[in-house]
Amino acid sequence: MATVYEERARVFKALCDQRRQRILELLRGGEKCACVLIEEMEMPQSSLSYHMKILCDSGIVTSREEGKWTHYQISRQGSEKAIALLREITAVTETPDGCESCCQ
Repeated sequence: MATVYEERARVFKALCDQRRQRILELLRGGEKCACVLIEEMEMPQSSLSYHMKILCDSGIVTSREEGKWTHYQISRQGSEKAIALLREITAVTETPDGCESCCQ
């Protein structure tokens, strides 16, 4: 079972690459076949597969097979979970003593 840190790392790894951000932008318009993504991204199939595996492992993207091609789409549930993770990790919590207790 993955730790919370491993889960967060998968999500942020998916988002930290400019090519994967471009793929997500393309998928915002709806489901796309790998053949369309290969053409739009101007990258070889092996490179696209690498990036799609990272996006799918994060849960932000889902895939389905149809014949020899794979079709990808943004997962509403996965993207909502990614947003919740970002909110969770950046939420500011006040300690009762603040910083004063350690800095004096």
